Amino acid sequence: MFRKVILLMIMLLPLSVSSCSGGTPAAPDGKLKVLATNSIVGDVVNLVGAGNIDLTVLMPVGTDPHDYQPRPQDAAEVTVAQIIFASGAGLETFLQPLLESTGTKATLVEVSAGITLLPLPGSNQSTGDPHTWMNPNNVIIWAENIAAALSAADPAHTADYQMNATAYTTSLRDLDAWIRSKVAQIPLQNRLLVTDHAVLGYFAEQYGFTQEGTITGSFSSDAAPSAQELAALEDKIRQMGVKAVFVSEAVNQTLADQIASDTGIKAVWIYHATLTAPEGPAPSYLDFMRYNVNAIVGALK
Repeated sequence: MFRKVILLMIMLLPLSVSSCSGGTPAAPDGKLKVLATNSIVGDVVNLVGAGNIDLTVLMPVGTDPHDYQPRPQDAAEVTVAQIIFASGAGLETFLQPLLESTGTKATLVEVSAGITLLPLPGSNQSTGDPHTWMNPNNVIIWAENIAAALSAADPAHTADYQMNATAYTTSLRDLDAWIRSKVAQIPLQNRLLVTDHAVLGYFAEQYGFTQEGTITGSFSSDAAPSAQELAALEDKIRQMGVKAVFVSEAVNQTLADQIASDTGIKAVWIYHATLTAPEGPAPSYLDFMRYNVNAIVGALK
């Protein structure tokens, strides 16, 4: 089940165990001390490692990873971690300098390893599109990578990690089937996406949408569009008959509202890189995707 990654992690087991023991003690209850960079990665790690890990999530809920600035306490969390799980694919640009500054001996695992990355049109980012979680089939690979890394560091609980990953894979396959049934409600000519930044590439490829444009003109929520770029986007929205612009937690809401007002379409909220608090609408990855799909389908059908 775990493809080539499980073999790789087993081969690296002596190195992983050594790095964990070099000045980084286990949690008092003997559980692995595990750090995840963001809430989405943390949710998957928590499900695969359930009961056998002591997990900390670095970025607070609601944080945009594109412009995250590490806090003083982050260095302490990195220092005591035995394994650090990151989304990877160039998403967490802050992470490598943080690791180097702390001198951590933790094993770094990029959960997107093994995913064929989509290109980012107009971007010079060589790693490709980092938003891999927007297709739940990619998160199956996340779960496999996480289970392999945890098994390598904690062989005594390998069966637990594999069982948890298998159960979660079933949930992700069910989610994929549900998404397909929901998307089927949208006429083909309406499956056009305009977003604040290029976040829905994997979703679009998997479920038959076309990304027609972005507010920032970039894969990053940090980019600032010019007046000419905004005018060109509005012209395209009118020409293509786009029905909505999808706005994530990181966007300048004023720009989205302006575009919606100028073109007579709806500005619709989605989540792109963070879960919500437990009382919110997207406290888990499965909830996150259901919320986004319901929002997209409701706006376009």
